[in-house]
Amino acid sequence: MELSQLRMVKAVAECGSIALAAQQLHCVPSNITTRIKQLESELGTALFTRAGRGLCISAAGQVFLGYSEQILALVDQAKRAVAPHAVPTGNLRIGAIESCATGRLPPLLAQFHKRYPQVALELVTGKSQQLLDDVKHHRLDGVLVAGRIDLPKLSRTTLYHEQLVLIASPELEPLSQLGDVHRHTVFMWPIGCPYRAALENWVAEHRLEINTVDYANWGSIIGCVSAGAGLALVPEGILQRFDGTAHLTTYRFAELAPMPNLFFWHSETGLHGPRDAFAALLTEHFAENHAPLA
Repeated sequence: MELSQLRMVKAVAECGSIALAAQQLHCVPSNITTRIKQLESELGTALFTRAGRGLCISAAGQVFLGYSEQILALVDQAKRAVAPHAVPTGNLRIGAIESCATGRLPPLLAQFHKRYPQVALELVTGKSQQLLDDVKHHRLDGVLVAGRIDLPKLSRTTLYHEQLVLIASPELEPLSQLGDVHRHTVFMWPIGCPYRAALENWVAEHRLEINTVDYANWGSIIGCVSAGAGLALVPEGILQRFDGTAHLTTYRFAELAPMPNLFFWHSETGLHGPRDAFAALLTEHFAENHAPLA
């Protein structure tokens, strides 16, 4: 069964004859006759009966025509949905690391929902490795992660570079250099966080040891630091999100280079209206609100 056969059934039913249907479809009558006979053989029933010089649709044909019209309408709808300039509709599955989902994404999600109300956006959070695996296997349409990452089968665009900030309570002894972190407890996101890895790699290179406490919640981390329990390394976006609720001393050391934040999608998915609209919004926003990428 092919879409062309469904169009032929619809045309014959509307025109009442194969000759007129052939003119409408710009093909020869014999082609329509052959294709409809093949379809009737496949279905095991007649779709049309003779009525003088024309054709009349049968009872079974009337039922089949109803489904044919629905299928053809859905095909047209699908074409419009994926057309380059179509208004995005449907489902969009986005993943993000927690720092991005909490720090940078909330106003963008609100803007996206306002701009594209016909898109049902689902956001999930997780570790970078799992999110990238999910987009690789088409479980997610796109993901936002941090780090210097390049993977086969995945396309990416760099959105911005996130400044890393050490935070402490004003009651703690001031830090004069990054190496002073070994004198304090450091509250960090659990293993798998790219920002944690940046500090741990620097500490390992300089043969220092630090006492770490793992919390999988930025609010808890900042709350403990604000209470004077130690230090934390946080991305600038998280600091801005919580800055109104925590009185903190901040340190920006040159050794902690800004971390690229990227949007990944599967290279083989081609045109995807909702995802492409979301990516365009991200690019537009960060181009306007961040300094040029390093």
